[in-house]
Amino acid sequence: MDNDNTIPTIATAWGADVFPLLSWFRQGRLDRACVMVVGCGALGNEVLKNLALFGVGHLAVVDFDSVEPSNLTRSILFGRADAEARRAKVDAVAARIRAINPAIEVLPLRGDICHDVGLGLLRRMDVVVGCVDNRWARYCLNRLCMRAGVAWVDGGIDGLEGTARVFMPGRNCYACTLGPEALKDLSYRLSCSSVVRRNEAAGRAPTTPVIASVIGAVQAQEAVKLLHPDQLASGELTSLCGRMFYYEGQHCTSRVVEFAGYDDGCPEHERWQPVEETDLDTGQTVGEVLESLSARFGCRRVEIHLRNHCFVDYLLTRRDERRVEVMLPDYAVGRRVEEDPVLGGLPLHALYQHELKTLGPDFPYPELTLARVGIPPWDVLHVDTELGVRYVELADERAYSTFLYSQQT
Repeated sequence: MDNDNTIPTIATAWGADVFPLLSWFRQGRLDRACVMVVGCGALGNEVLKNLALFGVGHLAVVDFDSVEPSNLTRSILFGRADAEARRAKVDAVAARIRAINPAIEVLPLRGDICHDVGLGLLRRMDVVVGCVDNRWARYCLNRLCMRAGVAWVDGGIDGLEGTARVFMPGRNCYACTLGPEALKDLSYRLSCSSVVRRNEAAGRAPTTPVIASVIGAVQAQEAVKLLHPDQLASGELTSLCGRMFYYEGQHCTSRVVEFAGYDDGCPEHERWQPVEETDLDTGQTVGEVLESLSARFGCRRVEIHLRNHCFVDYLLTRRDERRVEVMLPDYAVGRRVEEDPVLGGLPLHALYQHELKTLGPDFPYPELTLARVGIPPWDVLHVDTELGVRYVELADERAYSTFLYSQQT
C-alpha cells in the first residue's frame, strides 16, 4: 500500500471559512499555538494529521524510531518509500504535515522523550500530546510536564480497545494513577515494532487503523480544547482531566469514567520555577559550567543534580571484578555492553554499575561536556547551592531559532 500521493495541499487561509462557525473556536489561538506530539506511530499519525487540519501553527514532533513496512497499514503520514529507506519517523511526518498545510512550522526531534528532550523546549509548549507505547515513557513525559507546568493528553491503544486521558499540573497526575504492579513494571519497555513482530508471528494484528483513528481524534480534540482555556473555564467546553474515555470496538461500546489521581505527597509534582535563562550550553565542560554558575550566584558550593539519569564511568564484573570503562549516561550502557566483545555475552545483572548523580567540585571528570554526561540540549539544570536550589536553563535554543521566532511573530 503506497499512500505517497493521497494527501492534498491546501494553501489558502487555513480554516478561515469553516472552523469559526463553531461558537467556541478561536483560529488565531491555534495559529499561535505550540504543541508537542511525542510518538509518531499509528496514534501519533492521527493526532498530527488532525492538528495539521485544525491549523495548529507550531508542531514539535518527538520519536526515535524509523518507518517500517508494518507501519504502513495504520499510519496515514507514511509511504512505501519511507519504509524502504528506513526514514526517521519524525522526518517523514514533518514532510507530510508541510504538504497538508505549508503554513505550519514543524520541528522534528529524533530522540527519546525520557532523556533527549530538554525542559527548556518543553516548558514553551502550550499542550503536549503523548502517543507512546509504554508506561515508562508516559511516566517520564508526565514528570517533565509537571516540572514545566504544561498539560498533556495521553492515549493508548491495544487491539480494538483504546483510552484517552488528560493530565494537568495541580489537578491530575499519571504517576498517581499507577498501582503497585504498574510501578514495578515501569522500566519494562516493549516497542511498537516489537509488538507488531510478536503478534505477526502469532498470526494476530496488534491494532487497527480504526482504533488509532478513534483515539487519535479524541486526543486531538482534547488538545484543541486545552488551547481554549477561557471556554473551558466558562463551561462551554469540558476536558477529560480527571476522567478517562474508553472505547471498545469489538462490540462498539464507549464510556467516560472518573479516573483521577493526585497525591499531594507525590514527588513527581515538583514544579521547577522560577527558571533562569543563561548563555551556557551543552557543549561546555562540567568544569566551565560550575565555574560560571559559582560566579553567577556568588556561591562557593555549586552542584548540578542529574534528576533524570545518572552517569556511569565504569562497570565491574561480579565474578572476577574486572573493571570496564564506559563513560556514558546510564541509558546508553545496555548498548555499550552488547557491543563489547568481552561483555557482550553477559546479562546486565552480572555487572556492577558505578554511578554518579551529582556534578560538583568532586566530580572526577570536569573535562567532559554536559552533552557527554547525558544532559540534552536546552535542558533546565537543577542546581544546589548554599543559598538554596536554582533552576538554570541552557541556551541551546539556537538550534530551534526559526521555530521559536515564527511562534513569537
